[in-house]
Amino acid sequence: MAPHRKPRPTGRTRAGIRTPALATAALTSVALLSQTATAAPSGDDRPSLEEVEKKVDDLYRQAGSATENYNAAKERTTKQKKKVDTLLDDVAQRTEKLNEAREELGAFAAAQYRTGAATPDQASLLLADNPQDYFDQNQLMDRLTDRQKQAVDAYVTEQADAAEQRRTASDSLEKLTESQNALKTSKAKVQAKLAEARELLSTLTAEEKARLAAIEQREQEEADRKAEELARQQAAQASQETQSIQETPTAQETQEAPGGTAGGTETSPGTAGTTAPVEDSTYAAKATKALAFARAQIGKPYVWGATGPGSYDCSGLTLAAWKAAGVDLPRTTYDQVAAGTTVPLADAKPGDLVFFYDNIGHVGLYIGNGMMIHAPKPGTYVREESVFYDGESSIHSVVRPA
Repeated sequence: MAPHRKPRPTGRTRAGIRTPALATAALTSVALLSQTATAAPSGDDRPSLEEVEKKVDDLYRQAGSATENYNAAKERTTKQKKKVDTLLDDVAQRTEKLNEAREELGAFAAAQYRTGAATPDQASLLLADNPQDYFDQNQLMDRLTDRQKQAVDAYVTEQADAAEQRRTASDSLEKLTESQNALKTSKAKVQAKLAEARELLSTLTAEEKARLAAIEQREQEEADRKAEELARQQAAQASQETQSIQETPTAQETQEAPGGTAGGTETSPGTAGTTAPVEDSTYAAKATKALAFARAQIGKPYVWGATGPGSYDCSGLTLAAWKAAGVDLPRTTYDQVAAGTTVPLADAKPGDLVFFYDNIGHVGLYIGNGMMIHAPKPGTYVREESVFYDGESSIHSVVRPA
């Protein structure tokens, strides 16, 4: 976990949502998820707006986590199915070879029987499902020619290989069934969480929707304020680094200094202070491509389990963005968080991946100045937003993937 991480407060941590025309994203979210609001139930047992909001937020986070589990199960199922298909093809080919070996062996057995070189029992045993016991009898093997012995050996080998291939395929089929069941379970969990969230949102009155929009607007302003603070911090740090580089003597200055040194420090040729490290420029070039792709997706809907091109979930967007830059990331947030170098938030660069929550259930693509591009949740669209959209404590870590 990154060093900037702070303990997550126990109180409500609802993120503000940025919308281009309306500064009331909560109202938009409610409208998308609940076309009509039902009348509010009466009685003291009715939950407060804050309780509803917190519950809905928790459900969305749980749905996000379940989505990543679904993505992982889907990936496993796809890989397992490919493996099973390959094994079944191998079994079919092995069976064909076994039949060919059996036919050749049968031809020899029939010929021996016709010439009287083998008894009916011996001929039938040569064609048995498991003739190995009889092949071991010296009196039978001695009566076979070298070519016949080769046919026997080939048959026995093919039979053993086919049996092993069938066992492997059977085991893989069982694993495929397990993966498919896990896929169904995770899909059902996502759908259940989203259905519960829609049900809760449908209980809000028009007045409560307006209050919720006002609350989220204030939180959005706070998130923007923190993003501006981070941007100033990063700008100051970059300025200090630039000044330090400029004050570092170049190779030519070092050579011209008395004794070939500057300030008693030797500088190797080719390390001029104004030259950026190769790895930094390479990363920046890749990040530029990833960000260009992500920006082109702004406005496309969030759909859980989607990897584009018409819709995305959070890890599907980061996966596609970095793939456009020639970098293959794993499918899920759980794996993407380990696919690079962890850096402090204050050192985040455009293109870095920002992960959220203790369960690493969400990810966005950092664009600088405390902002990111991400696919937030169902009912929303790919957009730019502060990395503090759900509070500073929600940030898990920042990872540089390339």
